[in-house]
Amino acid sequence: MKKKISVLTLCAMLVVLCVAAEAQQPTKVPRIGFLDSSTASGSAVLVEAFRQEIRKLGWIEGKNIAIEYRFAEQKNERLSELAADLVRIKADRDEMSPGSRV
Repeated sequence: MKKKISVLTLCAMLVVLCVAAEAQQPTKVPRIGFLDSSTASGSAVLVEAFRQEIRKLGWIEGKNIAIEYRFAEQKNERLSELAADLVRIKADRDEMSPGSRV
């Protein structure tokens, strides 16, 4: 459960970082990655909770944000491969200037 909370926290931080990028590029729909070691069906409750929380922040999947989901299917050795895939598809990252980092 701690791992799932960590993943949810990481994803929430990515959403917050995308807010800054969207303010700079209003026509671009941010794309973030969601990586979990479980299965899609096993993470359904976690994914729905994540979607609800980002909706509270004004993000609507498929409308003003795109989410790329990757699930390792209980095979932790696949996590690095799936993370690399998210990097290859260029999920959005923090584009803040060095002086504005906290």
